[in-house]
Amino acid sequence: MGGHRQKYGANALGLKRTLGLGSYETTWAWLHKLRRAMVRPDRDQLFGDVEVDETYLGEEAPGITGRRTINRAIVVIAVEMNGGQIGRIRLRHVPNLNMTSLQGFIVDVVKPGSLIHTDGWQGYAGIASKGFRHRVTVTRTSSQPAHVPFPGIHRVASLLKRWCLGTRHGAISKEHLDYYLDEFTFRFNRRMSRARGLLFYRLITQAVRTTHVDTDALFRATGRGRRPRRDTSPQG
Repeated sequence: MGGHRQKYGANALGLKRTLGLGSYETTWAWLHKLRRAMVRPDRDQLFGDVEVDETYLGEEAPGITGRRTINRAIVVIAVEMNGGQIGRIRLRHVPNLNMTSLQGFIVDVVKPGSLIHTDGWQGYAGIASKGFRHRVTVTRTSSQPAHVPFPGIHRVASLLKRWCLGTRHGAISKEHLDYYLDEFTFRFNRRMSRARGLLFYRLITQAVRTTHVDTDALFRATGRGRRPRRDTSPQG
């Protein structure tokens, strides 16, 4: 883009300025349509040693902390660990922290036989019955800071929050959050790639295979967008 690269990725206002477009709405829609092409339905599952935990995006009312969170968005994170080094990641916005949400995520994104490393939260209890090995580290009663037994999770969660603040200034609607998580995952999992042109080519290839989403539908999904256009055609 003319030598200009936004530090934290693209947001609609920055891209509008960079490309010299007259419409913020058009740029915003472009970015959202590209985000929908960043995840292949047949992508490989994570495998091996996989840390799993949750983090929270958004601000909370005073006095509400930890898993008692009510209003913030809950994001569950899975991080592949290769000899202490972070490999690939997967992220998902979940409605709650029960077994269905947390274990459903693990089953979807991690290959059976992998070692799942979690804290002692009850939502993860019984995951071994679904074909996984399960290692539990109870952080609440441990003398170690949580980032010591879960270095991958805490690194990814920190980068995710910084990215949201840098790209969106923290203003991400829950309706579109999954697609922002897809963008972060796409960028993170390709952070070591030097073939930037090839990555762009693959994204565009995937984009033409992705089902079209009408721009009006994108705006209506935010809950504060445009209404469907009224049919003014003559009635026969």
